Amino acid sequence: MAGKKVVVGMSGGVDSSVAACLLKEQGYDVVGATMQIWPDEGETAAENGGCCGLSAVEDARRVAEALDIPHYVMNFRREFKCRVMDYFVEEYLAGRTPNPCIACNRYVKWESMLRRSMEIGADYIATGHYARIMRTAEGRYAVRTSVTARKDQTYALYSLTQEQLAHTLMPVGEYTKEEIRKIAEQAGLPVAHKPDSQEICFIPDHDYAAYIGRAAGERVPPEGNFVTENGEVLGRHRGITHYTIGQRRGLNLALGHPVFVTQIRPETNEVVIGGAEDVFGDTLVCDHINYMGMGGLPAPREVTAKIRYSHAGERCTIERIAEDVIRCTFHRPVRAITPGQAVVFYEDGCVLGGGIIRRPIQSGR
Repeated sequence: MAGKKVVVGMSGGVDSSVAACLLKEQGYDVVGATMQIWPDEGETAAENGGCCGLSAVEDARRVAEALDIPHYVMNFRREFKCRVMDYFVEEYLAGRTPNPCIACNRYVKWESMLRRSMEIGADYIATGHYARIMRTAEGRYAVRTSVTARKDQTYALYSLTQEQLAHTLMPVGEYTKEEIRKIAEQAGLPVAHKPDSQEICFIPDHDYAAYIGRAAGERVPPEGNFVTENGEVLGRHRGITHYTIGQRRGLNLALGHPVFVTQIRPETNEVVIGGAEDVFGDTLVCDHINYMGMGGLPAPREVTAKIRYSHAGERCTIERIAEDVIRCTFHRPVRAITPGQAVVFYEDGCVLGGGIIRRPIQSGR
């Protein structure tokens, strides 16, 4: 669109690089921007290719040179530390399992970057997410699933506001991953074959408990008891930050049959253990609701809901039971409803909204 300026959030990966390429081809005045989020530039994780680390900045700069667009580094260290890293630690200390990518999208990639981009005269920001922006019949902005279900990233975008979506472009959502890499090759982009980042960017070794231990220090919960639902002690656990709902591995409990984490009780420092059937639930309660595609929930509504990024989705009925609180009742029990994770509501490939899971209710209870 000639004359319209767009700031593309460039992580140094192929997806955001191709987003910049596509928008330039479409006639936008494209500016590349990479977020500087690491509190300590000497931190090892920032150097190993993670999202927005030091090597990512260099890769993004090389892509910008290839596309002949300006490139800037925007400092969001304070926002990332507060909204993502600290939030991640506090949620685990409270016995919940957070999704830091959702927090980063909402508060850093959009809230902070959009504000900064508007200040320098941009009309839009853009990212390399596999998702599409649409308008509903009621005129609301919503996120629509990408053309490739395998790479769809709409789950992590449910919390975006109407104002943010009105100023956002997501060109990658119209392509498959294979097509994106082909476009990158044809454009001569130096990251055409760069592997995708799979880990949480500030915990590249996947050792969440060790990271929380370093960050929380003396506040880290000590060892405690594995218990049954009724309180029978089964053994000792290493601390609640080592566990999440549905976990089977690493429990070191020899009970003669497979067992799983079914609940975490931070108030008593207990981890509840049950059988495979105890991991399933048919009802959850969520709060911090964003009514993205529906604007509100005046009456119960049947939708499809995803309770984690990798969840295929399940039909359910959602109803508002209090201010900013929704109850979600699944037609069939779903596995490992996890407090702290998001539940996202869909209809015909469109994100209607979602919230944060606060309380699961087990099947038959």
